[in-house]
This record gives sequence, C-alpha cells and structure tokens, in this order.
Amino acid sequence: MPQEIALYGEFTIKETMMYFGWIFGMESREINERLQFLLNFLDLPSQNRMVKNLSGGQQRRVSFAVALMHDPELLILDEPTVGVDPLLRQSIWNHLVQITKDGNKTVIITTHYIEEARQAHTIGLMRNGKLLAEESPQALLTMYQCTSLEDVFLKLSRKQVQVGANNDQNLTNNISLASLNWSKKDLVSVTEESGVVGLNFHQSKEVLVSDSNGHLDMNRTASTSNGIKEACDDCTNCSEFTTTGKLRALLQKNFLRMWRNVGVMLFIFALPVMQVILFCLAIGGDPKGLKLAIVNHEKNYTNLTYQSCDWKPGCSFENLSCRYLDAVNTSTIVKEYYRTPDEARDAVRMGEAWGALYFTENFTDALVARMALGKDADEETLDQSEVRVWLDMSNQQIGIILQRDLQLAFQNFTKDIFRACEYNEELAEIPISFKKPIYGSNQPSFTDFVAPGVILTIVFFLAVALTSSALIIERMEGLLDRSWVAGVTPGEILFSHVVTQFVVMCGQTTLVLIFMILVFKVECKGDIFLVIVITILQGLCGMCFGFVISAICELERNAIQLALGSFYPTLLLSGVIWPIEGMPTILRYISTFLPLTLATTSLRSMMTRGWGIGEPDVFYGYIATVIWIVLFLTISLVVLKMKRG
Repeated sequence: MPQEIALYGEFTIKETMMYFGWIFGMESREINERLQFLLNFLDLPSQNRMVKNLSGGQQRRVSFAVALMHDPELLILDEPTVGVDPLLRQSIWNHLVQITKDGNKTVIITTHYIEEARQAHTIGLMRNGKLLAEESPQALLTMYQCTSLEDVFLKLSRKQVQVGANNDQNLTNNISLASLNWSKKDLVSVTEESGVVGLNFHQSKEVLVSDSNGHLDMNRTASTSNGIKEACDDCTNCSEFTTTGKLRALLQKNFLRMWRNVGVMLFIFALPVMQVILFCLAIGGDPKGLKLAIVNHEKNYTNLTYQSCDWKPGCSFENLSCRYLDAVNTSTIVKEYYRTPDEARDAVRMGEAWGALYFTENFTDALVARMALGKDADEETLDQSEVRVWLDMSNQQIGIILQRDLQLAFQNFTKDIFRACEYNEELAEIPISFKKPIYGSNQPSFTDFVAPGVILTIVFFLAVALTSSALIIERMEGLLDRSWVAGVTPGEILFSHVVTQFVVMCGQTTLVLIFMILVFKVECKGDIFLVIVITILQGLCGMCFGFVISAICELERNAIQLALGSFYPTLLLSGVIWPIEGMPTILRYISTFLPLTLATTSLRSMMTRGWGIGEPDVFYGYIATVIWIVLFLTISLVVLKMKRG
C-alpha cells in the first residue's frame, strides 16, 4: 500500500476490488466474499460508491483494502492510518497483529505516529535518511529509561546532531547499531523523511524477511511501491498469476475509463465526424462571390451596367464584349462595372476586387477582323481584340480559379458563335486534345485528392491524442506502479490498450468512411474492405506512437507538446495536402520514411485509381504501416521495462 491513494477515481469500490482481485488471480466469487469482509472490517460505504466521491479517509481505507484483498504473506504499508479515526486505527492494528500471530505473515509499516508502534515486534527509528535504532519497543524504552517512544526518538535525534557536529564523516560510521549494542545489522540509508518509524510484525526472531525467503533490506522497505516491486522481482517462489485474469482486469479498466468519461467519448466518436464534415464542407469547393472590376469601352457603352449591355443571339457579331460577359460563370464571379481601367485597377489594389477586366472601344470590330484576317491581322487589330485582365495573385488558388473561369468563358463564347454561324465549333478549341483521363476526370476535385490523406491523418492523430497521456495519467495516479507490483507486465498493459483501441478504431473508421464516402460522395473506386483495413492499421500505428510518447514523457504537458509538435511536420511532409514530388530531393527521402506517407499513397491509389493489394504502391503502404506498428510497440516495451526496472 503506497502512501498516495493510487486508485482510479472513476471506479466504484467493487470495481476497484474486482480489478486488483483479478490481477492477483482470484475468482470472482472469492473476490465478492473477501469484499464483504473488508467492507465491514474497514467500515466502508456502499460498494457501488465511486472512489472519487469518497472522503480522504475512506479512500485511504479502500487503498488499504486493496492491499488486504488477496490475503498476502507480506504486507508493506506506507502510512496506512493517516486520516483514519482512532477507533478504526486501533481496529486496523488489532487485525495486523492478529494475522501475524501464526507466524505465516509479515507486516512492514512506515508511520509518523510513533506511539502506535508499541504493538510492533520490532521498530526502526529513522531521521534524515539514517537508521538510528532497530529493536523491540520495550527494549528501547528500557535502554533509554523513557516512558514513550517519542522521548526515545528525541534522545536519539539529539545524539545524532551531536555526533554530526563532532565529525563530518558519515553518520553511519559514527553511530553504528553495533556500537549501541542494538543490532548487528548493517545500517542502510532508508528515506529522507524525518521521524519515520519502520515497523515489522513477525513472530520469529528475524527482524526482516529471512534470506531463505529472499532478503529484503530496509531501503526497499521504505520505498513504497518501488520497493515492493523490487522485492517481488527478486523472489524466486512468487505465485504465478493467471494471465486471463490480468487481461480481463486491464480490459475492463480501459473500457470503463472511456465509457464513464463523457469528454473522452465525445473526443473518440464525435470529433472525427465533425472533422470530416468540416473538411468536406470547407475544402475543395470553388470560391463564391469573387468580385471582378469590369471596364467596357465598347462603342456607345461607356456608362454600362450589366443589365443594359444588350447583344443579339444567333450568328450576330454585335456587342461581343457583352456576349462574352454573359458567358462568364456568375456563380463564382460577381461583376462590378467601373468607368476607367485606372479605377478598376485601384479597386484591386484596395482589395475591393480580385481582378480587373478591360474591353477596348472597338473590341467587337477588332475581334471580328482578327478572326477574318487570321495571320494577316496587324498589331493594332490584335491589340484591340484582347481582353485585358489584371489579377490579384496573392491568393494563388483564387487567381487560378479566375483564370480558369475567364478562359472557359471565352471558349464557350466562341463555340456559341461558331455553332450559331454553322461553323465547326471545334475550331474554338486549342489544338491539344485532352481525352478522357485514365484515372480521375477532366475536372478533378481537390477534395478527392486530399480526402485519403485527411482520413488517415484524422484517425492517426486521434489515436495519438488518446494514448499519448494514458500511461502518464495512470503513473501520476499511482495506479500503474500498483499494477506493476501486482505482477502486471508492460506487455500486458500494452496488449490491453491495443485491444481497447482496436475496438475504438473500428468505430471511428466506420463513422469517418460513412460520412466521407456515403454522405459527401468522395470518390472510392477500390475495395472498401482494403480501405477499412489500411485505415484501422493507421489508427493502431498512431496508438503505438502515442504509447512511445506516453512511455518517454514523465509529465502530461510534455506529452501534449510532443504530440502537437509531431502533427504539422507529419501533415506537411506526408503528401497529404501537396504532392511529395514538389519537395526537394532530400526532403522527399525523409518524407518517404514517415508513418503516413506510403499509407496515404496506398489509400489514394485505392480510392481514386481502384487499385488492389497486388500493386506496389498499395502493398508498400500496408507493409510500412505494419513495420511502424512493430517499431513503436518495441520502443514502448523497452522504455517501460527500463522505467519499471
């Protein structure tokens, strides 16, 4: 029992006992019987009360009950009676004395309540990390002719100060237990706490656990959960706990923690849906309401508004500027008319328009002459027949869309005239024929290009966010160390999280793909099963990356910083929003070895090209993802084992 509570607040008392009981290999029936005894003995409230809703003293009693749950042969208790009322404290001590009478159990306690140590078989008085005395309470009282153990401690403390003032050597060399004729044991630095009493209940004459059971020195005794863990690591005859019970407990813990945390549940299932919806609504659509400043100096149309700019349909060559403007895409472009080119350009400079469009005074005549004369057209005719455009290219995407729409408008305008005059409208096309694309369409959607990478990015980094602090939170609560002590291995911890996250990944993947493919009609030509598999694998990869962060970082804020710090480099370098072919050569090689790069290429090939697993671009994505999963898991296991050891 460590000094901190080391329990999960979202569990009820019964669930807490079930968790540790299963870890210790107990059957559910046995746990329930033991639970009823502990509830009555420790005067605990209803077994259905959550730990977080208990008072501090009740929480400490639950922590004590956890230590007693499996009736261990060795109990190491750190401040078990802090915050406990006197009657219950006496009851606890009576119980501890009782269970040691048969000689089959050993209890080691650290406490600041020195007087309660009178019931111990052997006590150790410590100050400033040095063991001052180790003997039975009655022997110390007789030796120092004191009526209380507190007086004994005060005398020993004064003697320690006096000896320290006389000699700068280590106190161990000045006040040895041998010189005081208390014990022949070597002194060991135990703790930096002052006034701590180390207690040992044991009915044999050995002060500590005998060598035949695995020697346990005082340094380990006072190091709470870490000391217990080290002792068990050295034990050769420890009981073997059922793996099934431990996995059952760990899986229940993970699922209950998620289920009872509304914020986490919303984060798991609502956030990916919201991100998909926002992506599909905000990315890939053509801009609307782009203002275009128009100046039309055609004959008799100096003060035009668009509505009064008349033109005759059919094979007519009058007011061609108005006919062209009518062909401009009005869903994208908003036409605003100005008197002079200077005014139109000033509007662009002031940010009032995205571009300026200018028609010369004899635009129609010059354009007709240009078509009629062909190669014989003079410079003035060519100059007067041009539609002059000044664009604001500070926003490249908007500038390119305006260029596209103005060029398409002129192409459609020319085709309409040729068709009305019974000419071959193909003459209006440039002499480059773009046939039906092998993959994709003649009007590609940026959404279709980005969607595969966005799907994987959402799933990957949501998994990172979920797991990057999981182990840190358990470590800070003390629950992780307590699980180590109970015999849980790093592999079992990681396996339980993998199973839990796999279930989450299935739900997240289903929601993301339903909204992306079925609701927003993102193109998916490939096998939907392969799409689901690569998405889930990427989620597992993100989860394993989160474990690496959680294992390495000691503080939650450091884990958050590392997770956020990895987001943008991965997003920018993985070809999600821009082809990696546009990167410098060195950066392309770096990008290839990132977790999302090959997987994004694989998913994009399946969704837009309809390729199967036999294609290298698809196959490599799966292989790379599996390699990253194995690598991240290996790193996590190594780090956890190092920290546990």
